[in-house]
Amino acid sequence: MYGRNHTAQVVRFGQEFLLLDCGEGTQLQLRKYKVKYSKISHIFISHLHGDHYLGLIGLLSSYHLSKRIEPLQLFGPRGLDEILTTHFRWSNTSLSYPLHFTETSTSGKVLLLEHPLFRVSSFPLKHRIPTTGFLIEEKVGPRSLIKEKLQENPLPFPAMQSLREGKDYLDSDGNTFQVIDYCHPHPPLRSYAFCSDTAFIPEVSAYLDGVDLLYHESTFMEVDQLRAAEAYHSTAKQAGQIAKLSGSKKLLLGHFSTRYPDLSAMLTEAQSIFPNSCLSEEGITYPILPTHE
Repeated sequence: MYGRNHTAQVVRFGQEFLLLDCGEGTQLQLRKYKVKYSKISHIFISHLHGDHYLGLIGLLSSYHLSKRIEPLQLFGPRGLDEILTTHFRWSNTSLSYPLHFTETSTSGKVLLLEHPLFRVSSFPLKHRIPTTGFLIEEKVGPRSLIKEKLQENPLPFPAMQSLREGKDYLDSDGNTFQVIDYCHPHPPLRSYAFCSDTAFIPEVSAYLDGVDLLYHESTFMEVDQLRAAEAYHSTAKQAGQIAKLSGSKKLLLGHFSTRYPDLSAMLTEAQSIFPNSCLSEEGITYPILPTHE
């Protein structure tokens, strides 16, 4: 309704595609916005309410029908593996690709994935059933060499390799080639936090310290605060408070109740607490901009 679909986000790091939640209709949205969903290598499910995972079986089945062979990593709460196993057993389906499942935990911050480019951790949220948020943090990658310097003074491959790894290089003649002279400075590292369904819990801000882009659900407005608390959801104002408490650089609001056809007042409510707030919109790409200290 109102052009709002169930929760699903794709986060891209270079050629790596991560899918956060997979509500019903996710495949259609991926096709509509020409996302290369065949390249998705990791899927993270926050909790087992249908609007966050009912598109998963269809997506996994489509991968099978298209003869996918690349492994797929799936992270989600206890019970998700049982749901999938039951479905594929009764549909007599043996997937064409390896599907590796890792059960998430609501016991503090937990490292789920260590990738050369980034790491992904989970952290507990407060909802009617076990629910986790996800924090994606960029890691220091290879250094970028200064081409002009190499043109002036070509270096052997071992030297360039060492410099790209951030290590000064000493050649056999005793000459030292320093990283600071041959490499560009590292750009600031980026981070993204995904807080799906959750009641307002100020302590969650400890897991989000200084995050560059924070997605936080804002199902209700402050006038419906009691309803939000009963349903273990947050208001736009409360999302703004979490962003402020955590020192986030930008807040992305989402998971809006259909009782609000017009979201402008919701945005105003969040901005009254945290000015750098915006509404999430279908099909829009939101760059995760690094913070320059």
